[in-house]
Amino acid sequence: MRVQHILNRVQKQPGFVYGAARFVEMRQRPALEIELRPRKHRRARCSVCQKPAPGYDTLSPRRFEFVPLWGLLVFFIYALRRVKCPRCGVRVEVVPWVEGKHQLTTTYAWFLARWAKRLSWTAVAESFHTSWTHVYRSVEMAVAWGRAHQDLSGITAIAFDEIQWHRGQHYLTLVYQIDAHCRRLLWVGQERTVKTALGFFRWFGRPRTATLRFVCSDMWKPYLRVIAKKAPRPCTSSIASILSPT
Repeated sequence: MRVQHILNRVQKQPGFVYGAARFVEMRQRPALEIELRPRKHRRARCSVCQKPAPGYDTLSPRRFEFVPLWGLLVFFIYALRRVKCPRCGVRVEVVPWVEGKHQLTTTYAWFLARWAKRLSWTAVAESFHTSWTHVYRSVEMAVAWGRAHQDLSGITAIAFDEIQWHRGQHYLTLVYQIDAHCRRLLWVGQERTVKTALGFFRWFGRPRTATLRFVCSDMWKPYLRVIAKKAPRPCTSSIASILSPT
């Protein structure tokens, strides 16, 4: 069975067909490159309004990283077309396997994000021979999608945590829901500053913050200061006692 047949079975690309597949030698390990091309007489669609539009020109071929197969890195190769949209002007076409200017295919990003729930981000990157940054961006994508679709009602307990993502003082702030009936990642912010923690409460909103009964955090003072200021009275009282010099 040809690899194109497998991909057509598990990863169809509406409006496009899989072309030639070839092995290439890379620094890390051998890789599989698979060409994609538009179907004949299929017009490109504007990435803004999603409407078909006349062609303008074609950009240089780009590589889009896909889920590894049999331990091999896999890349889709495609030369994006630009269209002259009567509504939006000259725009790059929209394609089904990637969003925006990302290098990772959407399928691979979700694949990495799911594994990041089971392993550390570093372990995921090492296991699938990709970068820590790709794992982080995949988790960020999943969190953003979750924010747009999640039900934030009934949250009474949250926890602040941080993760070091690079050597030196480079951290991310993570906020989790830790209610007995639901434990999940709610929010990711850059650094671990007062501004970062305020960003969470700004996103979470005053009405939901007012329903919190418990906020868990370590002794990192920027978190404690913001929690004492923003959380409701039961949480504020407990945090204030921690901050008190007595």
